[in-house]
Amino acid sequence: MMDRPVINEKVRDYLRSEQKQLSGPLGEIEQWANERRVPVIPHETVVYFKWLLPLLKPQQVLEIGTAIGFSAGLMAECMNDQGHIITIERNPDMITKAVENFKKLGIEDRVTLLEGQAQDLMETIASDSIDFLFMDSAKAKYYSFFPECFRVLKKGGVLAVDDVLQGGTILDDSQDVPKRRRKIHLKLNAFLDVVLTHPALDASIIPVGDGLLLITKRKDADFSFMKE
Repeated sequence: MMDRPVINEKVRDYLRSEQKQLSGPLGEIEQWANERRVPVIPHETVVYFKWLLPLLKPQQVLEIGTAIGFSAGLMAECMNDQGHIITIERNPDMITKAVENFKKLGIEDRVTLLEGQAQDLMETIASDSIDFLFMDSAKAKYYSFFPECFRVLKKGGVLAVDDVLQGGTILDDSQDVPKRRRKIHLKLNAFLDVVLTHPALDASIIPVGDGLLLITKRKDADFSFMKE
């Protein structure tokens, strides 16, 4: 949602132009995507991840929604050489481009790309094995994906969920939302209603991009009621 930030346009442009820019192959991938309007995380989120991940020091990362491999490449750059990323994508065109970009970045041995439906593939990942999880997939699926996200996260692990504010329309009455977007609106609101106040979680929404939700798993809990 690069065109739907939750801050005003002047501040958005400042955050994207004045903060440190990427260089090398990763910067080239970001520029390629932006010039062609290919959706990747906006630069303010890039800068935030470059600050956050070295603090968290994750060794095992899971990403739901590879797209062209840009965010996986960014996370790999922020991790030590022993860190590993599992990333899931179902779109064949995106998979082809992601594989190309992983080769360009020289990170093929540090990234495992799983091809197919996230709901099925996540079941193959061991419980309590993931330090950091980045979910940037179909927004209407965040609700039903969450139980598996919670299961695979270690205690103290962090889940980052992108685009949760929908340009601020998340606050609109559902009847005022166009029918084509109403399912996303209802599912995202139901998701936020659960995770923002649940006692097993610490959660915070950061107003970068279209809203980045950060969730820390503090203790075990049963979220099976969210499965579809």
